[in-house]
Amino acid sequence: VQLQASGGGLVQAGESLRLSCAASGSIFRINAMGWYRQAPGKQRDLVAAITSGGSTNSADSVKGRFTISRDSARNTVYLQMNSLKPDDTAVYYCFADIATRTVVVSMYWGQGTLVTVSS
Repeated sequence: VQLQASGGGLVQAGESLRLSCAASGSIFRINAMGWYRQAPGKQRDLVAAITSGGSTNSADSVKGRFTISRDSARNTVYLQMNSLKPDDTAVYYCFADIATRTVVVSMYWGQGTLVTVSS
């Protein structure tokens, strides 16, 4: 199983970016999917997550600005980031809780995509 993240880049404060993360491989079922981020010198924190049923939760710092969604047919999760701030600068990691035909459920991580917001 692999997760491939894309969509990061350098933007100015107030602009938008859309991150994507596609899961591939011997997938039987995907439960939750989502995004963490890690700024330099800080711990990795949850940004947003979405269940297979579409329920979402997100960090207070991004509520009203970031929207998480998923396309279950494509095994893909998205993070629409609007009104970006310099404090949003971090490496963003996608994750997915995946069941394969041999493993009940395991958490998989994408490779990380860098988002840099200049002031």
